[in-house]
Amino acid sequence: MSYLDELNESQRVAVEHIFGPTMVIAGAGSGKTRVLTYRIAFMMEQGIDPFNILALTFTNKAAKEMTERIGHIVGAAEAKNISMGTFHSVFSKILRFNAERIGFPNNFTIYDTQDSKSLIKDIIKELNLDDKTYKPSMVFGRISAAKNNLISPEAYLANAEIQLEDKQSRRPELGRIFETYANRCLKAGAMDFDDLLYFTNVLLRDFADVLHYYQQKFQYILVDEYQDTNYAQYLIVKKLAAAYQNICVVGDDAQSIYSFRGANIENILNFRKDYPDFALFKLEQNYRSTKNIVEAANSIIKKNKDQILKTVWTHNTEGSKIKVQRSLTDNEEGRMVAQAIFERKTATGSRFQDFAILYRTNKQSRAFEEALRKLNMPYKIYGGLSFYQRKEIKDLLAYFRLSANPHDEEALKRVINYPKRGIGKTSIENIIIAANRYNASMWEVICDFQRYPAGLNNASQSKITEFVTMIKSFGAEIDKTDAFTLAERIAKSSGIIRELLAEKDKGPEEVERFQNIEELLSGIQEFVRAASPDEPRSLADFMVDVALLTDADQEKPEDRNHISLMTIHASKGLEFPHIFVVGLEENLFPSQMALNSRSELEEERRLFYVALTRGMQTCMLSYATSRFTWGQSIMCEPSRFIDEIDPQYLQFESINRSANSRSLMGSGGFDKPHTGGLNKPFQPAPQLRSLKEVSQNKPTSSNNNSSNVMVGSNVLHDRFGKGKVLKVEGQGPDTKATIFFPQHGSKTVLLRFANIQVIED
Repeated sequence: MSYLDELNESQRVAVEHIFGPTMVIAGAGSGKTRVLTYRIAFMMEQGIDPFNILALTFTNKAAKEMTERIGHIVGAAEAKNISMGTFHSVFSKILRFNAERIGFPNNFTIYDTQDSKSLIKDIIKELNLDDKTYKPSMVFGRISAAKNNLISPEAYLANAEIQLEDKQSRRPELGRIFETYANRCLKAGAMDFDDLLYFTNVLLRDFADVLHYYQQKFQYILVDEYQDTNYAQYLIVKKLAAAYQNICVVGDDAQSIYSFRGANIENILNFRKDYPDFALFKLEQNYRSTKNIVEAANSIIKKNKDQILKTVWTHNTEGSKIKVQRSLTDNEEGRMVAQAIFERKTATGSRFQDFAILYRTNKQSRAFEEALRKLNMPYKIYGGLSFYQRKEIKDLLAYFRLSANPHDEEALKRVINYPKRGIGKTSIENIIIAANRYNASMWEVICDFQRYPAGLNNASQSKITEFVTMIKSFGAEIDKTDAFTLAERIAKSSGIIRELLAEKDKGPEEVERFQNIEELLSGIQEFVRAASPDEPRSLADFMVDVALLTDADQEKPEDRNHISLMTIHASKGLEFPHIFVVGLEENLFPSQMALNSRSELEEERRLFYVALTRGMQTCMLSYATSRFTWGQSIMCEPSRFIDEIDPQYLQFESINRSANSRSLMGSGGFDKPHTGGLNKPFQPAPQLRSLKEVSQNKPTSSNNNSSNVMVGSNVLHDRFGKGKVLKVEGQGPDTKATIFFPQHGSKTVLLRFANIQVIED
């Protein structure tokens, strides 16, 4: 049977149409990746040279999987000849071949976000600016937005409108920070992630021969997740495709959710304007979810005005209705969801990895973490600290980076005195001052104190010279020795292994740090073994690979048997048999910051659509009527998005609080009604206004004796434990108390909502 026989009719015509501008609108769960993969394989079978194909994805993991699947059809050797990868990985290779044209070395370092913010923090300090006004994260975001819109530091400073915006925001020095940041990156031979796109545009704009070369090389261009491209990505693709116009973009405008990263939904909506003779194909059959989930998602997304119309449908089973669950507090919401997962898993034999809890913001994870821990259920939070961001890993990687590019100042500052070698903070500051004074890199200064005097004493200069000699010895082997052999030598010779071994007996955290270094070296060994004998992999190759990893690339299969906790943004592209979309309250989801315009609200609605369509078999929506924010309990109103789902796809539930030990979701999982302690089944709400009515019910507690609370009282709080009342203010229902809790510090609570008891000393 031909691989094409695996496709439905819509998928097949999209695969076989290989010439001219093409747009494939792929609804959620419609087999988009299969179409993209088979289309490339079909192109190659029709005689198109794989060297002339450029395929752009949003994760290296996706590119690798697609290459392997194409290899099964046309042969692994031929599949490797396709230029396939993320925008950043493909264009970083182009830049390395042409870096000298734009003033960079071809061994330039790629700064991650942490490196960039560290450099910005130093610049703010050097310019004597207030770091509360010029917060590094905010400044980094401003610089990133400028570069994604192809605005140079010079253009930024020359733009009167931008300068007025900065003055009105009381940050008139943003342009100067941007200019200094760009100069320091250039001096260090470093680019950040935004630079990889910005300088590719500069390269294609300013060097006609380079543009012509890549237009001839990439005669067939395919772009996945086109709705997530920003202006810089859009312009690169448009320039490369201009000669032959064999461009195929695949995406779903209904899943465009990354405007905060610069993604522009207009890129996909206006494709027809860029290519008037384009061919449009729609993939509307959903293979992932039940009919109930698909139809509920359709009823939501049709509320958006800016969209390419399509009707997603499925042949899958009807499935159970989407549960809507109200809880009184965010803590109770956590307990309720954890209990539902426990019961579902017990009743059906599901695996932990079949469940996902999706929320709007990372801060919501706490209540679910606590509840899952109490039930001894394994979970993993996505979007937290990745392996490559851990201190000990960053330290060793900094040595690797210095070996490949000794002008990398962020790496140099990180390890010049780690492990400690007697080079103090004052000496490092003097080196930085000298570098700025002579417009040299820090490396140039420490290599030649005669030419660049930094005011250091002989002892400091001697220690620094030893460090320089060590780094030069590593650098001399960078292209001669395989990655693992050199990495192991650096780990030992730098003193990092010795340092971690000395700390190993101090506790479990120190043991874990040592094990992390072992894991990194094992990973490098695997990287070397995966290379072909005629193409050995150097440490510089490994560093490029690591620098371009996305979060989705870093999980190993054996790590997956856990409940997944993640933001909805992080869940895009994933699917789970059972999902819980939590925190569905106004001003939380949709976010309060997204209610200023129709376009912002429509993106929040698309985000909710993405959340629903992650579910394969069951879905539960939950919200709390009160939530702790900044130590105070606030009343919450159910999200408008619940109201927007056609009620025929929903089942509303409430909690019977007289039977806390009983099931919250029914002994049979999601598909059976819970009878509770009073033997009364849950009833679906006849009209959605019932949902609005429950938001008016104020949470109460039988244990709350707040009228007895006074200054000096010892109290017990259900979340913070024992505490002492420091201050009481307000009257009646607005009475607030400031309470000191030894484990949590001072908290201010509204007594009518706070579940506290006055206790004896």
